[in-house]
Parts: sequence; C-alpha cells; structure tokens
Amino acid sequence: MTESKNFKGVLTIKTPCKINFRLKVLNRRKDGYHNLSSIMVPVALYDYIKISPVASGIKVACPSLSIPEKNNIVYKAIDAFFSKARVNYGISVNIDKHIPAGAGLGGGSSDAAAVLKALNTIVPNPLSDNTLEDLALSLGADVPFFLKNIPCIAKGVGNIITPIKNWPKFWYVIVTPPINISTSWVYSNLNLKLTEHEDKAIIERFGMDNSNVFSMLENDLEKVTVGMVPSIQTIKDTLLELGASGSLMSGSGPSVFGVFESEDKAKSAFHSIGSRNLGDTFVCAGL
Repeated sequence: MTESKNFKGVLTIKTPCKINFRLKVLNRRKDGYHNLSSIMVPVALYDYIKISPVASGIKVACPSLSIPEKNNIVYKAIDAFFSKARVNYGISVNIDKHIPAGAGLGGGSSDAAAVLKALNTIVPNPLSDNTLEDLALSLGADVPFFLKNIPCIAKGVGNIITPIKNWPKFWYVIVTPPINISTSWVYSNLNLKLTEHEDKAIIERFGMDNSNVFSMLENDLEKVTVGMVPSIQTIKDTLLELGASGSLMSGSGPSVFGVFESEDKAKSAFHSIGSRNLGDTFVCAGL
C-alpha cells in the first residue's frame, strides 16, 4: 500500500444534484433490483466539499446533517477507492450540505462520485474510467451518472449511461416538502406494469421542439409517493399555475421540479411559490 506523500493541499469541489426528467420502471430483476430507463439531468444546486490530508484514517463530517461515522456513502466511497487503488492516505472530508437529503435529488450519490473523481487526481496511478465506474455502481445506482454530470439516459440499474446531445437549456424550480420517503418502500408498493419500446419512445423525441421534450415528463414512482404525500400533487399544480411548462416528482420523491424555458420565468415562480410554505424551494439552471 502506498502512503500519502504527494497529497498536501486542500481540494475544494462542488457537487450538483439531479432531476429525473423521465423515470420508467421496466421490470424487476432476479436480484430484487429493478431495470430502469431514465432521463437524468444535473442541476446547479450544489453541496460543497473540502478534502484535506490528515495523519491517518478516514474522517467524514457534515455539520448540518447527522450521519454515521462510517456507514455513509462518502466514507464507503473513500474506503473502496483506497482499497482498489492500493493506497493508504489519511483523509478528512467536510461536506457543506445544501442539497436536501433523502429527497430524490441524488445529493449523497453526487458527493460520493465527486470524491471518487477528486481522489483519482491525487493518486500516483489513477484508476481507469471503467474501474471508477464499477466502483461507483457498487456504491449506488445514481453514482455512475454523477461521474459524468451531463444529461444522460440511464438504463439497467443505472450502470448503462448514454449522454444526450443538445439537451435544451432549461431552468428549474425545485420544491422539497418536509417529509422523508423510503426509496425501498416506494419500490415495494409499486404496481409494476411492463413498459415496452421505452428506448424507442425516448429516442424518437430527441431533436424535436420543446413541446415534444415536455411530453417525456413521466415518473412511474410518482403515483406511489403521492399516495403517501398528497402535497406533491399540490406542488405540481402550483408550479404549472406559475408558468412551468411541465412539472414532475424526481426519483422516489418527495422533491418536485417545475421546468421553465427562461431564467426570468423561473425566478418569478420561485419568488411566488416561496411564500406558500410548501417546502424548501430552490431555483437553478440545468447543467
């Protein structure tokens, strides 16, 4: 194992969240997971991370959020990376959290992916892209997407990533109601209907005008989560009332986003909806 000698400074990185512009559950796998087809878009709502050397060990701190000392995704990412890269560095990670946790926005997965990429810049012999992607998938289904941080179609369990060329430049207003939803609970309560020809349905709409893009807004998990959190539908209706061209729940929820074709419309809606006490509210550009 290689000891830490070259890493002496402080790395500061920012990690975006994502929205699922489309999420179709195709089928249940024998291993209990589900095959998905999803359009994932990174959005400029960030966590901020500082990575610095320490004498020994792995230390992960997130002052605004209570996380287990070792049983958290960033710690697991560092530990897995060091094992694969055969290095033994002392690392301290401080996470300044702005992305709501457990909200369907992938904040923890984004943090883990960003740390993997950052560590790969300081080791003497960086891991290959394929090895880094395998490590990412071992941590969670959304982590491989965040290695790329561009609009993509994600398939399988999140391991098959295809970048989307010329994705429209939208603005998003995101509202996260104050409730936690278990992703496993949502999937266990999903009344699964097989989706055929999903890839064709997506591909045929690329290169079209925005109205065709908005027609792709669909999330198979939304009906399940709305049954538990009716305010999701209220938030969707409100965003549409305030000028969104479309609105959808992201991931397994409970966050909801509205899609706007201009910055001015998005910021106007953000100021209007913020006073309605529907949850934490953010306005940000797509990346």
